[in-house]
Amino acid sequence: MTSPAGTTPPDRPDDAPASSRLDVLDWRRRVESLYAGVRATAADDPAAAHALWRAGRDELVGAHPASPLLPEHRGAFTGLPVADYDPAHRYEAEVRPWEGSPDDPGASFSYRTGTDGVVAFERVGTADLPGVGSLALWWLVGYGGGLFVPVRDGASGPWSYGGGRYVLDTVKGADLGSVGERLVLDLNFAYPPSCAYDPAWACPLPPADNRLDAPLEVGEAHRGPWAEH
Repeated sequence: MTSPAGTTPPDRPDDAPASSRLDVLDWRRRVESLYAGVRATAADDPAAAHALWRAGRDELVGAHPASPLLPEHRGAFTGLPVADYDPAHRYEAEVRPWEGSPDDPGASFSYRTGTDGVVAFERVGTADLPGVGSLALWWLVGYGGGLFVPVRDGASGPWSYGGGRYVLDTVKGADLGSVGERLVLDLNFAYPPSCAYDPAWACPLPPADNRLDAPLEVGEAHRGPWAEH
């Protein structure tokens, strides 16, 4: 069982009742539907797609029973701190396939969880973002698989969640699509993993090849009572 907000399972026994698992199922469906709407809208108006995403995220995180937001933070929730849309940080990136050996540094990384053991990722490529840097593209090794693109940047900590954020996590529905053969990497949609709201969750964080020096004050910031843990 994986968490609803784009993380690996919580680092605690997987003894949730069936009703909670059905809540996660509903969360997944809603996230997938939200991103389908984002992709369709972004074809003509990326800023409108971002507004749709913000509204959908606020509804899910603020009110859904599978939200990672702690119960004591929900009563005062008025919305997530998301920066205004900046079209300069939307990239239609050409993917450079990974051609290194499986034994090369940067070819893979793994993360140990409390319930699923070691979750492994293999490098499938690199995307260059002009003026910002390059991000590694990772494939989740496991049933179903999925593309995973996390980022940690120069504003991680003082502005956004210090551990980094996710841009794509397609196994959980966070998929911004493609334009032709180019992958859409819109940093305005970067969001923190579940452990940003509740430290009891275990989250894979960006490895070295997903760390940028440039400060990226776009996407979701890290302010509010959940940021005090």
